[in-house]
Amino acid sequence: MSEKITFTPISYTGWDSLSHLVEEVEKFNVKKILVITDPFLKEIGLTDKVTHPLNEAGYITDVYTDVVPEPPLAVGEKLVSYTREHAFDMVIGIGGGSALDLTKLAGVIAVHEGDVADYLNLTGTKSITKKGLPSILIPTTSGTGSEVTNISVLSLETTKDVVTHDYLLADVAIVDPALTMSLPAKVTAATGIDALTHAIEAYVSKNASPVTDALALQAIRLISQSIRTAVHHGDNKQARIDLSYGSYLAGIAFFNAGVAGVHALAYPLGGQFHIAHGDSNAVLLPYVMGYIRSACEKRMKDILDTMGFSSTHLSQEEASHRCVEELKRLVEDVGIPSSLKGFNIGHDALDSLTEDATKQTRLLARSPMELCKEDIYTIYEAAFEGKVVDQTLVKA
Repeated sequence: MSEKITFTPISYTGWDSLSHLVEEVEKFNVKKILVITDPFLKEIGLTDKVTHPLNEAGYITDVYTDVVPEPPLAVGEKLVSYTREHAFDMVIGIGGGSALDLTKLAGVIAVHEGDVADYLNLTGTKSITKKGLPSILIPTTSGTGSEVTNISVLSLETTKDVVTHDYLLADVAIVDPALTMSLPAKVTAATGIDALTHAIEAYVSKNASPVTDALALQAIRLISQSIRTAVHHGDNKQARIDLSYGSYLAGIAFFNAGVAGVHALAYPLGGQFHIAHGDSNAVLLPYVMGYIRSACEKRMKDILDTMGFSSTHLSQEEASHRCVEELKRLVEDVGIPSSLKGFNIGHDALDSLTEDATKQTRLLARSPMELCKEDIYTIYEAAFEGKVVDQTLVKA
């Protein structure tokens, strides 16, 4: 069976790769560029690394900072309106996943009619038909993979939805680990586990292929063996480089193979409680993987080995259990709460979380184990209690 593998047309990776920015912009017939970032990056001067060389090369830049984590639909609508009104020739996003997602949205929806809401995956009635403005995406975190995907995630009242189309793919991605050196430990942890989740879910996805497997396993190796150092010793250059490459590879892997149950259950946590996406994935990762373990034992054995733990003397079943244990330990080691209680979420929220998670059919369809409403509630309850529950024991 043939497989379609999609990549961003041009990617620069590695230390000081931002130095290629101007030469890439010169390939497009543009003059007026909208640079989308968050207020903090502008405040600390990181955005200047983009605007200064562009201004020196004669380009007009406008820096837009109305960016917030887990951006609501209204933030996306406002940015699209701003982009339309000011007739920009190009969009450049620099920042975390929220800034990059909004940049993709602005570049494409601004050249279409209607509102952003008209193009949402679950409820939209319009289709994307035009490529949009040229775009360059520059991540400053090692986690979301947004720079190499065609998805823009938006927060709704209690959950999340996406705008997705290949026209949202960036023309150029610049992944420079030097830009992540000042990232706080808490954000390093959340985004790093987010990237690890991308790689793991891509590897066990029903849509996995030999190509995505190779990308996912290398991402798992790089991330799992560098994230503790990057979190606790943020000035360690090699750890930042490894985490950056791992995030990039995980992004390509999950873009092509898809993510599944962890993300489906994470979206409502962000929507209802405004928990950062990386934290939402992190707190759920061991509980989802523990529940579906029996459906992907061999692959979880592979993950354990790739994380650096030899499974030579373990059966597939034993190795898969050990893998779940090591994932839970990793989340704890980087300082992320390992239960929903740690995020002050009460047991009475589990019903509404379950209701919203069941709507994420696009994601749930890729799970190696079918997850019905009862299964999803059981996983949330396990995450609430902080105790992994195995589906084989629940159904016995």
